[in-house]
Amino acid sequence: MVDGLSRRGVLLGGSALGAVGALGIVAPEAWSWSATGSAVGASTGANPATVHDGAADKVVRALFERGEVDRVNELLADWTHNDQALPARLPSDLHAFLESARRLPSWADQAKMARYFDYNATRGLYIAVAYGMGSGMMSCVIPREAKAVYYSAGGADMKDRIAKTAKLGYDVGAKNAYGPTGRMIVTCVKTRLTHAAVRYLLPKSRHWNAAAPETKPISQADIMVTWHSLATFTHNKIKAWQVPISAAESSSFLHIWQVTAHMLGVHDEFIPATWASANAQSRQVLDPILAPSKEGIELAHILTSLAADFDLGLSRTAFRSFTRYTLGDQIADWLEIPRQPFWDQFVESGWPAFVKFREGTMTLPLPPQGYWMFDEFLRQGALFYLGEGRRINITMPTGNNPNYS
Repeated sequence: MVDGLSRRGVLLGGSALGAVGALGIVAPEAWSWSATGSAVGASTGANPATVHDGAADKVVRALFERGEVDRVNELLADWTHNDQALPARLPSDLHAFLESARRLPSWADQAKMARYFDYNATRGLYIAVAYGMGSGMMSCVIPREAKAVYYSAGGADMKDRIAKTAKLGYDVGAKNAYGPTGRMIVTCVKTRLTHAAVRYLLPKSRHWNAAAPETKPISQADIMVTWHSLATFTHNKIKAWQVPISAAESSSFLHIWQVTAHMLGVHDEFIPATWASANAQSRQVLDPILAPSKEGIELAHILTSLAADFDLGLSRTAFRSFTRYTLGDQIADWLEIPRQPFWDQFVESGWPAFVKFREGTMTLPLPPQGYWMFDEFLRQGALFYLGEGRRINITMPTGNNPNYS
């Protein structure tokens, strides 16, 4: 068997191991990514690590000061579709913010985004694996993100938090995601409000202050780190797994995530214009910062065990092996995910064959039930985390993790 660290090939951004090597963690560099490779091709000279979301932060801070957060959450609960009018009785400052925030950028291309839906309709299974067992678990080795999640309200109810995160991944791949009847504009705008609430609340947590290196969470650099752990990582995995993707489909994949970054409040000068530019930025802002933390290790154990009682532990076993296969041995070891010789080998040899079988390029080297297990594991996971018919509503938190008050 080829060594686990090289077997994976490209993890992120074109580097062999992304952030890590056999000797340890590579120190992150100062921001030097050239904005000539951005969506607007120019820079104001700002460092995204020092930029947050002034418009959202101002209005959300005012909501907290006026004691209106709970009422606004209730009012926004039924605001779900892109073309839907805003609820009546919203505070005027919030109403003005939402009307501005819901506008798509002038460069958004609905035809390109529709092409991404067509691709997701046929290859969504692979994308879901990369999102769930790759990006989701990678968040546990992004220390700033892990600490922010752990000490915020989301850390106290990880099933709910994962469901809300999964909603973004689901909505971005749904038909007409950014069209009139889609949901992605609303999902992004509500996420901006949630981020602003976390920025307001977390600095009040003595536990977060003691653990975090920054004084204010969720900068634009942090959002782009998460963006790369989703968009760039998944695009690279699709190619590494030899899943067919045409140039036009690849471009549509990038475009819908570019629009998503914009709708999450990221300045266009920080949004990569091409996959080459995205990989270059990922090598600088994501790869070097991956590292274990006590918060990340605990979150990883929570995530891999959420459904253990639901399915007698089968999901935990499969989830661990998929994580090791998708992210590599070093990250899995950092997260203290135990090796499972049978399942690790099954996923290692079975997943590439499963992909080829689904794409019609090879016959079954394993009994058919082995491949059914991949589909069934993913289907059951979606049912557990999203719930059958359960509406998922993204709301502003009103406090931090009560276990760390």
